[in-house]
Amino acid sequence: MASAAPPALEAFAVPLEGGRRRLDLHVPDLRCAGCIGKVERAVAALPGVTRGRVNFSTRRLTVEWQGSQTTPEAVIDAVERAGFAARPFAPEDAAATAADPESKRLLKAMAVAGFAMMNIMLLSVSVWSGAEAATRDLFHAISALIAIPTLAYSGQPFFRSAAAALRRGRTNMDVPISIGVLLATGMSLHETLTSGPHAWFDGVVMLLFFLLVGRFLDSMMRDRARAGVAQLMKALPRGAMVVTADGATEWRAIDELAPAMRVLVAAGERLPADGIVEDGRSAIDRSLVTGESRPEPAGPGTTVVAGTLNLEAPLVVKVTAVGERSFLGEVIRMMEAAEGGRARHVRIADRASRLYAPVVHLLAIATAAGWLIAGAGWHMAITTAIVVLIITCPCALGLAVPAVQVRAATLLMRRGILLKDGGALERLARVDTVVFDKTGTLTLGRPEPVGTFPLAGAEAGEALALARASRHPLARALASALARGGVAPAPSLLHIRERPGLGLEAEGPDGPVRLGRPDWVDPALPVAAMRDELVLAFRSGERPGRLLRFADPLRPAAREAVARLGAMGLDVRILSGDRAEAVEAAATTLGIATWAAAQTPADKLAAIRALAAAGRRVLVVGDGLNDAPALAAGHASIAPASASDVGQTAADLLFLGDGLDAVPEAIAIARAADRGALQNFALAIGYNALAVPIAIAGLATPLIAALAMSTSSLIVVGNALRLRPARGAAA
Repeated sequence: MASAAPPALEAFAVPLEGGRRRLDLHVPDLRCAGCIGKVERAVAALPGVTRGRVNFSTRRLTVEWQGSQTTPEAVIDAVERAGFAARPFAPEDAAATAADPESKRLLKAMAVAGFAMMNIMLLSVSVWSGAEAATRDLFHAISALIAIPTLAYSGQPFFRSAAAALRRGRTNMDVPISIGVLLATGMSLHETLTSGPHAWFDGVVMLLFFLLVGRFLDSMMRDRARAGVAQLMKALPRGAMVVTADGATEWRAIDELAPAMRVLVAAGERLPADGIVEDGRSAIDRSLVTGESRPEPAGPGTTVVAGTLNLEAPLVVKVTAVGERSFLGEVIRMMEAAEGGRARHVRIADRASRLYAPVVHLLAIATAAGWLIAGAGWHMAITTAIVVLIITCPCALGLAVPAVQVRAATLLMRRGILLKDGGALERLARVDTVVFDKTGTLTLGRPEPVGTFPLAGAEAGEALALARASRHPLARALASALARGGVAPAPSLLHIRERPGLGLEAEGPDGPVRLGRPDWVDPALPVAAMRDELVLAFRSGERPGRLLRFADPLRPAAREAVARLGAMGLDVRILSGDRAEAVEAAATTLGIATWAAAQTPADKLAAIRALAAAGRRVLVVGDGLNDAPALAAGHASIAPASASDVGQTAADLLFLGDGLDAVPEAIAIARAADRGALQNFALAIGYNALAVPIAIAGLATPLIAALAMSTSSLIVVGNALRLRPARGAAA
């Protein structure tokens, strides 16, 4: 299957420090953990390979190696020998990764099994009521006609999984399920064809239905956890205006950009690539990168990055990096690496199921052998073994976690919190450290005027007229505040124009009217004392300039939330891309002793990994692109609904309101859910301890086994409905 790769593959190998190289490949046919393991082992066997990891969400394989023995061609060869096609990864591969349709298939299979179960149960009532032999045989035959097609369709999720495991020489929970279902169906068909008194189609289909309920609930919660790195691509325009050698401009698609090209970025557009400003002056909104709400000036020689917003005037930018090698490309890689690490967290249900299959197989085989040795016929031996397989079916075990997760998700929703990843509840229940971003997380991320507002009358109207003409965040905040106060824009201003990097200017009745940087509006204003504040200045005619101060207010209940987290025994910290003065002020107000400012996405990711290496389980609470790698790397993560698309995608939970009390509330519910899941496991184990001896002793039929299994499932669901978070701050 291996094929020689073209020499152009060398262009996709990225040089790293220390002589290492990295290659990112798209492997679209990955379907399960076994596939991932097979591919990772194949590339790990190559000489010099130091890292080979698959991100299942985007089907991206990242391989790093040292030395010249391994080449990009050799890496692709190794993947193809493992049975999978591969090609260099492109940004559109992340955007095109489709959602797994498994939940829809499970829902359809569950509906078919439920409908069939109700009809077969109606037929079984007559048989249980003592129907005569001819009637009994007829109803058994009709039940078979309903059950066998149902089994062929609704049993596929289990049969496919079991077959895949057996092909790899392994077993899983679906192997004994499939064996039990097929054997029970085969024995029932034999009884029907030989006019036997018993057939267990009702029990088989009932078993299948309850298994599918648990499988669907689990799949539904896992769907919410699917990574959406493709959301990052929304931060980039689809193309850019490229300045040609003769000074003309032409539109090029984003994938046609290359280093050394010059692009024209108009006011209000996002940067299509990393680069250096060659011509023009403007202000850049870097909140996507730093989280800080204050724009930064940009002029010739300023380094700019893809995804940031040009606010005020056109810029000509010389491209230095595009696509995978740009800032956004690096963030994508950091997110995927972080998600891969968190995906390796083994859930309680997965740990509990490891020993299930071999133990059940041994029990069933030993039961059949024991009855044969005792002198019973093959019919009795096989029937009893089937009962053991059915009565020990992991339906209650499979429902133990999903039932609790669905109940917890309902409680969270009632409190305005959306759970995206059911598995995150287990991680959230065990966190011991909470790391907050500041801007947009501890604060609302919406600057508001503070202090006594110095504008009134005609001046307020003039300020509103200027502010409405700008995209600057502070100008927008001013316009919103004035409009809420009932101010109408002054119609007397003429020739409103924006001065790049300075502000807005117009002609008023009494002379020039300005809104913008204090040193430009009125040099007499105390600029030096305000360089770390969010501030604008306004001046109309010859009147003295007025300072307009803004602040980013803390979220409602922020102090109470931080205090409650402390009472719950959690260590609370701040990691922010904002300036030190602003972060220190927020930390002091909230009583948070440990904080760090001016953090890049890489800095935040390194800090989270350092805490994890020290044995901490970190809950990350953030909102922006600069927080996305940290959100993905945290033991668990929460973002506000106001977060960027990327922040929302990376987080496990979203809180829909403004109040920060959602964070301790989510932890309290997660801890209650963890207790509920452990109780459900205890109930499932207790059921098996009671039921298995009865099954081995031959005191139950397959129908009774199915009823017992269903009862245990209902008990587990009932216990999940009892879920309530403990009251009090230390819930």
